[in-house]
Amino acid sequence: MCLALRKTNGHLTTFEIDHERAAAAREHLREAGVEGMVTIVEGDAHEQVSKLKGPIDVAFIDADKGGYSDYLKKLLPLVRQGGLILAHNVEMVPEYMREVTSRPDLETIMYMEGGGLAVTLKKR
Repeated sequence: MCLALRKTNGHLTTFEIDHERAAAAREHLREAGVEGMVTIVEGDAHEQVSKLKGPIDVAFIDADKGGYSDYLKKLLPLVRQGGLILAHNVEMVPEYMREVTSRPDLETIMYMEGGGLAVTLKKR
């Protein structure tokens, strides 16, 4: 992701509830020389996502499966028109899949290898 961010001058914000994982991620980013492109927010993503400001070009959801619909509800208003929401392991989240495939403002395609990845385009 950071290779693409170098080309676009973008920024990645990621959420991690586990302090040790967040510390390891910071070290990996530092070693890769991309720590300035990434903000790691420690804490419960359900609470922290509500503090984000838009616009968001791409959101990637790979978290607690029961929370996917909540993340969608909180992130969708921030995703710009033409932006994407990617969700991993969608075989485990039928409620989320019903939401992103039944709304006329969204278009979703699925890649079902390895647990499934839903790619949702926000049309308007």
